[in-house]
This record gives sequence, C-alpha cells and structure tokens, in this order.
Amino acid sequence: MLRKQKIFNTKLKVLRAEKNITQEDLAIDLGVNRSTISEIERGTFNPSLKLAFSIAKYFDKKVDDVFEILEVDDNE
Repeated sequence: MLRKQKIFNTKLKVLRAEKNITQEDLAIDLGVNRSTISEIERGTFNPSLKLAFSIAKYFDKKVDDVFEILEVDDNE
C-alpha cells in the first residue's frame, strides 16, 4: 500500500522576487527575524496561522495563494 506524505510548500520566494523585496525587508515589515523568512522559504519552518495570514495580507493574496500542502507518494 502506497503511503502519502504531506509536504508544506510556499510561493513566498516567488512573491518576494516579483516585488523585488529582500528577506530582510519582509522580515522587518512583518516584525520577525530574517531567518524566519529564510526557513519558511526553505520549508524547514511552518509559520503560525497568524504569520501566514500576515504574509498573505502583505502580498494582497489569500493564504492558499501563498501556502499549500502537497501530497506525494512516500517513496518519491
């Protein structure tokens, strides 16, 4: 039986690039550390619900336009 693994994916890096915003600028505007933005982009940190909504609002997007959960086969 194939098992599905859930992977948290973000479009944050793309959105930043479209607006020419650095990780540092975004972090300052959101009141978090630059390392938090970096870790979210790398997928090593899942933002709180409050931060996810703040990021979405910052880019004038819905949360699901910025973040998604993908299901992939466990053997991939």
